[in-house]
Amino acid sequence: MPAGKAPFDLGGLLATLARHGVEYVVIGGIAGVAHGSPTVTADLDICYRRTRSNMAALAAALRDLHAELAGAEPGLPFVLDTRTIEMGDRFTFETEAGGFDCLGTPDGTGGYDDLVRDAVEVEAFGVRFKVVSLDDLIRMKRAAGRPKDRIELEVLGALREEIDRARRSGEGEAS
Repeated sequence: MPAGKAPFDLGGLLATLARHGVEYVVIGGIAGVAHGSPTVTADLDICYRRTRSNMAALAAALRDLHAELAGAEPGLPFVLDTRTIEMGDRFTFETEAGGFDCLGTPDGTGGYDDLVRDAVEVEAFGVRFKVVSLDDLIRMKRAAGRPKDRIELEVLGALREEIDRARRSGEGEAS
């Protein structure tokens, strides 16, 4: 159904992942927003756990979202199943709920187990999920090095400084 750009429905994407029990950590622009970035984003980026059962759950969620490879020629044969997810690592999809990028091993990381360690749990749209830590998000943006990542690094760096400054001033008051 996607054929073109569907309106971004973050709640719909999160609910579908939850319904299928997919293990993931939110990364990218939505993670930045969760940490206070004012940067607008119109897709969801996740780092998914690369176990066979989780990749099967992810494939099922993607089928429910009527996911299609973004930028692929119409009619390109593409089977959305566990084996396809196993054979790749990074996928960019258009879904009925908007853009959705699935990365097994984001730049500068060891993947899910590396990122989930310091992730924070949040709730939005009635769904509880994990968001990558600010420091890990900065690490990924630095490693990716794309122009848009370098711009966002300025924003995330300022957030990091603000958090550190607030922490230091809070510690000084408690003494």
